[in-house]
Amino acid sequence: MAETGNEIPASNRLHIGVFGRTNSGKSSFINAFTGQQVSIVADVAGTTTDPVYKPMEIAPLGACVLIDTAGFDDNSPLGGSRMEKTMLAAEKSDIAVIIFAENKMEQELAWYSKFQERNTPVLLLVGKADSRKPEETQALLEQIKKKTGKEALPISTVTGVGRDKVREALARLIPEDFGTRFITGDLLEGGESVMLVMPQDIQAPKGRLILPQVQTIRELLDRKCIVTSVTTDQFTEGLVTLQKPPKLIITDSQAFGYVYQNKPAESMLTSFSVLFAAYKGDLPYYMEGARHIENLNAHSKVLIAECCTHAPLAEDIGRVKLPRMLRKRFGETLQTEVKSGTDFPQDLTEYDLIIQCGACMFNRNYVLSRIDRARKQNVPMTNYGVAIAHLTGILDQIVV
Repeated sequence: MAETGNEIPASNRLHIGVFGRTNSGKSSFINAFTGQQVSIVADVAGTTTDPVYKPMEIAPLGACVLIDTAGFDDNSPLGGSRMEKTMLAAEKSDIAVIIFAENKMEQELAWYSKFQERNTPVLLLVGKADSRKPEETQALLEQIKKKTGKEALPISTVTGVGRDKVREALARLIPEDFGTRFITGDLLEGGESVMLVMPQDIQAPKGRLILPQVQTIRELLDRKCIVTSVTTDQFTEGLVTLQKPPKLIITDSQAFGYVYQNKPAESMLTSFSVLFAAYKGDLPYYMEGARHIENLNAHSKVLIAECCTHAPLAEDIGRVKLPRMLRKRFGETLQTEVKSGTDFPQDLTEYDLIIQCGACMFNRNYVLSRIDRARKQNVPMTNYGVAIAHLTGILDQIVV
């Protein structure tokens, strides 16, 4: 299920991916950089298989996730599968670190170009500076500068050379808008009244709130808003207790129709999923995708992309409710296919529409990589909340 608790969720942390050839010193770098034994280190090629994700608090970077990846020259029988995981780590990385270990650098430069195309900030390092002569390291630094136009930093995990400079360089590479986005965007100025409609059905962990609710409540409190929370069946009673209608009502998307019919005319309405569509993804693209819903027919195929890898439950929104709404509109033969977690197809062309969940479990960079893939393949894509608002007939009545 979704994350809960007081820690900063991994999906909101700065993701720093470390890339390089096998035995280039990626794992040793992460261990030395963090001062912890995060990754297994050995002189055996392919020691790192699946990427290792390590949440950390590192000054001056703050809350991070460091990602140790398999070498991109892994030619083992499982090398192809490992490379898929490395590509996934690249899609999640807010900053990429590429470690060069030798004069042959075609693969490192190819990965550098990929990150440049994605506008991902890159830090270039020359590893194992203690194991070669200074003039050899300098020649390698000059070669990298000539090929990329960027200065690389020499590092040694044995002597500690370059560690402080790496921290400083990474801090400078943090994207300007990272950590500055509000879930509620510019809908509120602070100090205003907000009502949250949060049905606690079997989808919610017993005794806890799901992550979008937790994060939204915390943000509203930080913005000094007056927050009232109710379940759907207590919505109208909750409104009666207020001295004046709330400025904004945020509902679970599944209750859109009921809340819209019973809300005060002056209260703005949105949903957690719609807010996360903008917070994690590209809301205008999702809105455009919702308009393509009307192009579906009884022979269409829709991909339901959910981030959580929970066991299916009765009345599951992605597996039951959305497919039911679509089939009611377009016919029982309309096909839906559910992909969970990171199982997002490379080839999307068999689908007529993609409906992505709110993506509270993923960082924004990864969600945008999905959107980019859909856009390049000309497959319309929308979001749970936006799709439900459209199917309910109130998309033009909600605030985004």
